[in-house]
Amino acid sequence: MQSSLGRKSPPTTLQRLLLIKWDFWTVVTLLVYVFMFAFIIYPLFSLLMNSFLSEDGQVTIQNYILFMKLKYYRSALINSFMVSSVATVFAILIGVPLAYITSRYAIKFKGLLQIMVITSLLSPPFIGAYSWILLTGNNGYITRFIHSLGINIPSIYGWHGIVIVFALQFYPHIFLYVSGALKTIDTSLEEASESLGMNSWQRLRTITLPLIFPTLSAGALMVFMASFADFGTPMLLGQGFKVLPILAYEQFISEMGGNPAMASTLSIILILCSTLILFFQRYFVSRKNFSMTGMRTPKVKELKPVLKWVFTILAFIPACISILPQITVIITSFIKTKGPVFQSGFSLGSYREVLFRVPRAIINTYSYSILSIIIMVVAGMLIAYILVRRKSKVTAFLDGIIMIPYVMPGTVLGISLIIAFNKPPIVLTGTWFILVIAYVVRKIPYTIRSSTAILHQLDHSVEEASISLGVPPMKTFFKTTGRLMAPGVLSGAILSWITTINELSSTLVLYYGATATISVTIYSEVITSNFGTGAALASILTMTTLISLIIASKLSGGKGLSL
Repeated sequence: MQSSLGRKSPPTTLQRLLLIKWDFWTVVTLLVYVFMFAFIIYPLFSLLMNSFLSEDGQVTIQNYILFMKLKYYRSALINSFMVSSVATVFAILIGVPLAYITSRYAIKFKGLLQIMVITSLLSPPFIGAYSWILLTGNNGYITRFIHSLGINIPSIYGWHGIVIVFALQFYPHIFLYVSGALKTIDTSLEEASESLGMNSWQRLRTITLPLIFPTLSAGALMVFMASFADFGTPMLLGQGFKVLPILAYEQFISEMGGNPAMASTLSIILILCSTLILFFQRYFVSRKNFSMTGMRTPKVKELKPVLKWVFTILAFIPACISILPQITVIITSFIKTKGPVFQSGFSLGSYREVLFRVPRAIINTYSYSILSIIIMVVAGMLIAYILVRRKSKVTAFLDGIIMIPYVMPGTVLGISLIIAFNKPPIVLTGTWFILVIAYVVRKIPYTIRSSTAILHQLDHSVEEASISLGVPPMKTFFKTTGRLMAPGVLSGAILSWITTINELSSTLVLYYGATATISVTIYSEVITSNFGTGAALASILTMTTLISLIIASKLSGGKGLSL
């Protein structure tokens, strides 16, 4: 019988920590976990706990019961699903034919078309909503013109207007995803179906669409999630039509004092719905997946001159309509104004007023975004290295945490950060620092994704050779690996930059007077009918987006952004 003296007791937690090899990457992993737990897990946990509190601080499920009982709350959830679903359907109806035409046929001006499509995607939705108000609002240019012909049309306000703006704003997700899939599809399957007597429509329906379904569903998910989480467009166009992000915002920030517990409840329901949609898409794709070799990619077909022009015009119709908001705000920004009323003639008055009245908003936007992008680039590269080169259960769990911002609408993130950091020992509400944190948390997944993509393409032997020559791992990363990653990472980081300068939903919850940004100021100007200054500020964002796209294209060697 073995003596108990001969048995080894299991190591304690302290002993396990002492056995860990504490190198540079272990420290980085620990710091990343601290950041993620501090600004993602802890705020989310605080939000969840707050949703179970009554007004007098007692633990209760009354908020969830109220949500189920009151039609006011249920209707907002139904409205959110309705506009998001319908917008996704319309985005597919626009994006799939456009992708098929541009990827399979040699139409004219393809490069210009792609620039227009990407520009319309990266412009913030609330600017699109504002532009459509100028064009088709109650007193819009197009509305007045059509009324002068004796034809009455409904204005852009209401749920149908929200759907139109979402579809025109987000169909580029479908276009870009499907275009990539159609260019790599194996044509031997289509040729085999053609030899069996299938016509073009049957071949498209039974072969092509099933093959690209996983990619198409990923694009559709992006459209649905973006529509479901958007705050600015329903707020500007709804006129009483409530969706869940608006309701959460109004419950949290109310003239009557607000109801943070109910706002937390609505926020948790928003996250649950987004997560369920994400899992549903992945489950559905796993059951309907198709594979192909991709050995014979399709060739672009030449068309007869007349047919080429017909297809070109058909492709440019949705692209021109979707970029109309950007053109509208730029032109409108130069029209003379007298208060909220536009006058005949052109001037720089709106720009002068912007520079005189709200220069701080412009400075804030660029300073906060520059600081955020620096953090995102450095942290994104380090996190990507951990995920790709230091694979383990620890890093796999970290990868899961990084996915959380994908299902957190900006409004929800803002509310969770305020609930978590509005009392001692750490008070961040009312500071610029909390805005930078929100931008980093929301946008860093873009940078991490571009960093991991480029890192997968780099040969591990370069780092091994450097370390074998006695160069420490940290120095090797910053002098060798980091430099090789930089061009691809910066191209992806510009996407984070563009979405950061245009961020509205989280900023609107977190800012106070001195930390207002351009997007918040545009929103305020539109609400108060100061359309001239709103257009000038929107034009500044639009031009910044265009310049950023050009820089990204140069950095990526003309390949453009990887969205």
